[in-house]
Parts: sequence; structure tokens; C-alpha cells
Amino acid sequence: NNALVYIAFFQTLKVALQIHALFIHSILSDGKYFETASSQISGFPQYVSVGLVNDLVITHYDSNTKRTVPKQEWMNRVTEDESQYWETETQINVNNEQVGKYNIEIVKQRLNEIGGSHLYQRMSGCDWNDETNEIRGYFQTAFDGEDFISLDWETQTWVAPKQQAFDTKLRWERNGVALRYKDYFDHRCADALKRYVRYGEKTLKRKELPEVWFLQKSSSSWVTCFATGFYPDRAMLFWTKDGEELLEDWGGILPNHDGTFQSSVSLDLSSVPTGDWGRYSCVFQLSGVKDDLITKLDPGLIRTNAKHTNTQTGSKDKYKLVFYSDLTHIFRNDKVSIPHKKRNKNVTRNTTNQPQKHNKNLTKPQQKCVGKATTTQ
Repeated sequence: NNALVYIAFFQTLKVALQIHALFIHSILSDGKYFETASSQISGFPQYVSVGLVNDLVITHYDSNTKRTVPKQEWMNRVTEDESQYWETETQINVNNEQVGKYNIEIVKQRLNEIGGSHLYQRMSGCDWNDETNEIRGYFQTAFDGEDFISLDWETQTWVAPKQQAFDTKLRWERNGVALRYKDYFDHRCADALKRYVRYGEKTLKRKELPEVWFLQKSSSSWVTCFATGFYPDRAMLFWTKDGEELLEDWGGILPNHDGTFQSSVSLDLSSVPTGDWGRYSCVFQLSGVKDDLITKLDPGLIRTNAKHTNTQTGSKDKYKLVFYSDLTHIFRNDKVSIPHKKRNKNVTRNTTNQPQKHNKNLTKPQQKCVGKATTTQ
């Protein structure tokens, strides 16, 4: 049950990050709140709230500790502007914890659910474009991993994909709930976000390049280029053949436990002679960094599930690489199980600006702040 809770929570996080990556060209930065209420799941808090700015966790609250705490050192500066900030945030989360319990019971009744373990999730916030000063709010909920109700910002109406959420949609539209959220996002949310970005400017504007590895489950499996440890998340990862970009399955961008990010892209080389693998390279592009990070594919450096013998040195690496799904990377709260080593000599920096097709889309991100106005179903 605990695993299911974590998986459902991080599935929501994974989707949110992948959507952000797909629309990166129209965004200037990011942040959000994830709130999770659960019932009858032993060993897991009944309520958890995590706040993020630019996909970096800044606050945490759970029903076991009953306290909202900072997760970044620079968030302690918030008391310079609001001395009772942490007490206020704690009380908001205590209230939302009760609302979460209530919402679970309401949705259970509508779905004719009796007993059992259940999960109610909410993701809400606002985007702020610091160049145009445009604000865009968002609000969506899910029950047991399925969408329940969400806000259409353009029309200021509520979307109810499940029939059981239709009563909520009608009541909220009749009572003007969307307008109250809009007012909240346009003012309090944007003001708070600007403060957070100011506090963490040095951290949020840093640039970190990744370690790049080639992974393969077996000799017949696809070869995966895995990049981990980069920041920010405005990045692209893709394969090239003889310098030309290949359209392959990109795994999106996912968070690491230390505030950096990871990404992967796989390539089917089963029909390509090993002697031709050197024509392929993995290219990593990071917003704000001029040169591409290009890693040439070398069969001798691919890590597999077996104890790997380096064909160049003849030595055996003292580890066994275990492959996990993207979701499990997050669930383990760790990076892929590869020891940290110096970047291999096949990694080069591109100074010719080729390929550069993605760079025009890697713009400064849009600022986001979460909205924590409380609404029951």
C-alpha cells in the first residue's frame, strides 16, 4: 500500500514535469504544490503537502509532524518579510488536512466505495511570466490516480471527466469558485512567488551539466543514453547519427533527490553492426549554455545488468547495475545505481553549434507559485 501511494504521487509529478518539458518554449520558469490525502494506508502520513519553485522542493508538511518546514536554506529568509510565515503555513496545512479527509469521504460516497485504501491528490498553482507579467493559474485533482476535476483557465470553467464530479462542477460554477481562485492566483500567489524567487535567485539560476552514461539491459535491448545531475530542467536529450538528429523515444525530464534532474532517450541498434555504432552520439542541451554536451557511443563503455568488463582496460567494474523504470528512480529517492566517476573521454563540448535545433525552444522559464485556497468537493 505504501508503494502504491508513492507511485501514484510521483506519477502525477512525472506527468507534470513532462508536460512542462513539452511546452518549454512558451514558459519563463516553474513551481507548484502537490497535496496528497490518504485513508487506511498504514505507515504513511494521512496528509502530505510539498511546495516547489522551479521544481525544487522548498517546503514540506505531513500529518505526522504537524509542521510546515523549509527544505531550502534560503527559504528561512521568508520571515524577514513575514515573521509568522511558518506558523501561518502550518495552520493552512492543518486545515487542508481536514479538508482532504472530508473530500475522500465525499468522493467515496459518490463512487459507492466502502472502506479500503484511497488517495486524493491536488496540484495547484500559478505561472508568472516575469517579462510580460502575465499570470496563469492551474488547479486539478485526482482520486485513486484518476482525474476528478480541474480548472480550465482560458474559459474559467471546471472540467469534470468523471460523472461523479459533475455535481462539484455545477456547484463550483454556480458559486463562482473559479473567480475566487483567479483573484487568489493573480495577487497573493504572484506576490509570494516573486519573494521566493528573490530569496533563491542564486540557487535557481545556477547551471549544472550532467554525467552521461550508456545503459543496456542485454545485448539485444535498446541502448539508453542516461543523463543525470543537471540543473535547471530546461534541457533536451537526443541521439544523432553522423551529426543528424534522430527522432527517438525521449523519456522526458524527472527529478533527482538532490534537486537536480535526470533524462533518458533510447535507441534500437539491434539491426546495426557493432562496428557502425561509433556513428551515433548522444547530445545534451541545457538552456543558457552555449555548447552542446556530445557523448560518442562506444560499445566498450555501455553498462549492462551483468558485471561489466571494460573492453578497453580488461578490468571488471565492481558493481551490478540494476535497471528501474523512470518512476522507480523517483520512488527509490535516488539516482540510477552507478558509482560516480569522471566523465569519460568520449564526452566532448560542441563549439560549432551543431546540432542546435532545440536551442530556440530552451527559453527562460516562467515563474510558478502554488495556490492553497481551500475548497471542498
